[in-house]
Parts: sequence; structure tokens; C-alpha cells
Amino acid sequence: MTEFKPPLEDMNFLLANVFGVEKLWQDIPALNEAIDVDTANAILEEGGKLASSLIAPLNRSGDEEGAIFDDGIVTTPKGFKAAFDEFAEGGWSGLCGDPEFGGMGMPKMLGVLFDEMMYAANTSFTLYSTLTAGACLALNAHGSESLKSDYLPHLYSGRWSASMCLTEPHSGTDLGLIKTKAIPNNEGSFDITGTKIFITGGEHDLNENIIHLVLAKLPDAAPGARGISLFLVPKINVENDELTTPNNVSCGSIEHKMGIKASSTCVMNFDESKGYLIGEAGKGLACMFTMMNYERLSIGIQGIGCGEMAYQGASEYAKERLQSKGIGELRDTTKEADPIIVHGDVRRMLLTTRANNEGSRAFALYIAKQLDIAKFSDNEIDKTKARSLIALLTPVAKAFFTDLGLESTILSQQVFGGHGYIREWGMEQLVRDARIAQIYEGTNGIQALDLIGRKVVANKGDDFSIFSNEIKSYISTFKTGDLADNKRLQSMFNHLEQSITSLDKLTALMLSRGQDGNEINGNAVDYLNAFGYASYAYMWCMTSISAVEAQFSSDNPYLENKLLIAEFFFARLLPKQQTYTLAIESGVESMMAMPNDMF
Repeated sequence: MTEFKPPLEDMNFLLANVFGVEKLWQDIPALNEAIDVDTANAILEEGGKLASSLIAPLNRSGDEEGAIFDDGIVTTPKGFKAAFDEFAEGGWSGLCGDPEFGGMGMPKMLGVLFDEMMYAANTSFTLYSTLTAGACLALNAHGSESLKSDYLPHLYSGRWSASMCLTEPHSGTDLGLIKTKAIPNNEGSFDITGTKIFITGGEHDLNENIIHLVLAKLPDAAPGARGISLFLVPKINVENDELTTPNNVSCGSIEHKMGIKASSTCVMNFDESKGYLIGEAGKGLACMFTMMNYERLSIGIQGIGCGEMAYQGASEYAKERLQSKGIGELRDTTKEADPIIVHGDVRRMLLTTRANNEGSRAFALYIAKQLDIAKFSDNEIDKTKARSLIALLTPVAKAFFTDLGLESTILSQQVFGGHGYIREWGMEQLVRDARIAQIYEGTNGIQALDLIGRKVVANKGDDFSIFSNEIKSYISTFKTGDLADNKRLQSMFNHLEQSITSLDKLTALMLSRGQDGNEINGNAVDYLNAFGYASYAYMWCMTSISAVEAQFSSDNPYLENKLLIAEFFFARLLPKQQTYTLAIESGVESMMAMPNDMF
């Protein structure tokens, strides 16, 4: 099985050259005081060491052993507890947390890169910490000062962890149907009763307390989603900063899953468990969306991490595995067979995977940049624009990153041929671990509906126009800039211009069909995919300009490789956008024509 090698060169290039974080952080006082490029590089280097040397070696053994359930007690695989202790001791649980409560206060742009390395190293292990980070975000944004001071320091330190409790046996996407009840008691808290399913990290042995964020309904709650409130429910009660008595929170079972087997996916039972209201009554879904949107980006990054790990294994294997003779200059005439890296189809699979991974990484950083601006900037115009872009792009990130992540793991597995199907090489685990990312935290179909229904049609394309106009302005700047005569860049920017023009027309078409629910529902996924490829074209143009500029002062082969991957993307992957466009233009008549009983 391939050892994980953190892609630090690409990460540092994106931060410093493509997104110019030195100037960005200097222009935002709150970040200028907390971080600089050298510190960021040092943090990523240490994070990479942690991921590769401590966490990655537990990935295969954790998958084979899995989380174990025994009469309400969940035990994580051998080595997980010790690794988590070291993870927490290093302060990684609070990397992007609020410094007022013990967090490190690092920008999200650093956080997404650290998360990617962790997911690449060991997805199951990483899920325990990312759920905690999301819960901290929601608690910090909506909790009372007493709740924040009582719980955030221990969550940031890793002494405690957290879970997100939404889904019930009868209620998945439609949370308005939940039955969990919250009854006010005489202590100023609430008695929470109900059952939640599919709860990641709902029970485990990594730390001494688990803090559950639970959606429930008060007795006088309004019907549907308007009646949902959010509550903090500790596994063990807390008084005066000390753990006291169990809180009637129990794990009924854990799921037996296709992948992420070392991550405990729990059925959680609450039996008059003491809970504390977070935010306003009846506003729980809005509060929980603070956590859910964080987790959706995080799960998107899971797709990137699995794809990166898969690529590293496939690339290494393709350069060593001898099979058949190559054609043309790439073959070695002194040997009976060439490494399979010389064969066109293998190169297609590897280049597709690498273009997927690196385009996704850049787009994740772009979205993280908006999150940092919205959180830290003191410029209200910039903050408003950033919030619009975050709302628009979060569903794209979750769905597109994870779709491409699965594609990348499958292509990488295919490079191995029969060996890819064998456990010892690690590819089949990556395929299994990546698959869930398209399903949980809102299936990718739901993300697509969110994008086209809520983020485009519902606001008449206003947020989309902000993104589209930014891209068109970027193209205009290139055409009048110093690199306008560069033939390689000219070709890329021509493709980008065609792509955003096509997406503009497609968006206008969808807006014109906005009153037809079948058109919205039936075309949502194709629209998201068309949107995703256009967005990646923007990322690859940004990346390519930076690579050309860097070549003036460096002959680092990494820079030329970056341009070659960009050219592959524009030649072989961006054309997929037009396939989705043609499908949408054809309408949904053929999709809706068949009677239900004919399926």
C-alpha cells in the first residue's frame, strides 16, 4: 500500500501564488495578526507529518477491524485512541477555532488544506474531529455566552468531541417530520426524548464526553421546519466545569457499512436527556445550517482527499508495473515491456484524476477564501459579496468534489487492473470510503436542487451573476494585461470565455423554466455539473497565469507540469460541460413520460 505524501508543493503554490494570501491576510487586520505565509507553510508541514506518519498507518487496519459495538459501548480500532490523544495534544482540534475559547484562530484557507491531508490519510479517523469542528462553529455562532464558555474550550482542546443529530428513521431530507421532543423542565433546561439515526461519531472511546447537537420540537412548536429548535445535549452532564452524572443518552447500535468502517455510525437514543437551547426557539434549522454548511464543504474535501491518495498509489504503480510495449518516443527499446505509464489509456486515467484533484483543491481554497472574508474582513462590501458566493458555491463544492472524488478513486483502481480489486493495494478501500461522501450531509441530488432551486431560481440569479461577472471581469483583465500575447494562456482563456458564456445562457434558460418543478428537479444535477466544470475552468486559468508568471524567475518543473495538466483539462474534460448543457436544453419530457407503474 502506498505511503501518503502530503502535496505540500501544490498547496503552498496555490496559497502564495494563485490566491496571494500574503496580501489578503495583510489587508485583513484580524488575520494579519494571526498568520503569515511562513507560519502557514510550517503548520501545513507539521500537519502533513501528522497525517502521513501517525494517521495514515491506521487506515487499513482501522478498516479491517472497524468500530465495535458491545451493549451500548463503541470501541474504535486499535491505535485510534492513542493517535487521537496526540492529535488533540497538538491543538489540531481547534485549528480554526475562536481564540477567545482556546482555538488557534487560523483561517479557513489553512483549514481546508489540513482537512484534505487528514481525509487522504484516514477518512474514518478524520470524521471524528470534523464533526466536532462543525459543532463548535454552530455553538460559537448561536450559543449563549455561558454555553460557549462551558463547552467550547473542551471541544477545542479535544478533551470532548461532538456529533450532529438530525436524521430520524422516518425523516431524512424532510426534517419537518422529526418526532424528537423537547419538554421544558424546572431547571431552565429541556428534557429531550427521541431517536436519531446515521449519527457519525455518536458514541466512541476517543475522549471522555460527547456533546450532541440535537434537533427537536417544543410542545407548542409550529408545524414543519418552522417548529424545529436546536439543543445541546451532553452524553455526561457538566457542572462547574466537571463531569457529573450520565445524561440518559445511549447508543442503540452501529451500522455495518460499505466503507468508513472505523467511523462509528450510530443509532442514538435520548430518554428525557437534559438539553440546552441553542439560539431561538423555532430557529433550530437555521442554527444547524451553520454546522451543516461547514460539514458539506468538509465532506466535499473528503472527496478530494480520497482522490489524492488514490492518485498517488496509481501513479506510483503505473511507473513500476511492466506490461506490453509502448508506442513512439515513450517506449524503452532496451526492455521486453514498458511501464504502463507509457500507454495512452493509463495516462488518460491518471491525468483525469490529477486534474480533478488539483482543480478541486483550488476551488476549495477559493471558497475558503470567501469564508475568511465573510468572517474576518472589516469591509462590508467584500463581506456581502463573499456571503453570496458562499451560499451559491457550497452545494457545488459538496456535490462536485465528491462526484469527482469517486471518479478519481475508480480510475485509480482501474490503473491497477486486477490488483486494484485486491485489498492489500488499498484502492478498493478508497473507492468504498469515497462513495459515502456523495450520500451523507445531503445527497448530491439534494445539493443540486439547492443550487438551482434556492441559490439560482429563488433569488432570480443574483448570486450567480456575482460569480459570472467576476469571471468575465477576470477574462477582460487578462486580455489587457502583460500576458495577453501568451499563446498557451490565450487558448485557455478562450475556452473559459466560451464556458462562462454557455453557463450564462443555460442559467437564463433555467430561470425561464423556473415555474416548472419537473424542469428544476429533472435538470438539477446536470446543471450543477455544467456549473462545476465552468468553475474549474476559472480555477485552471488562475492557476496557469500564476505558473507562467512564476516561470520568469524559476525553472521548477512543477510549473510546466501545472500548465500541462491545465491543457489536458481544457482539451479533454471541459467539453463535458456541453454534454450536460445539451441534455438540459432537450427538456424533461422523455424523463417524465413513463407511467409510475412501468418502472
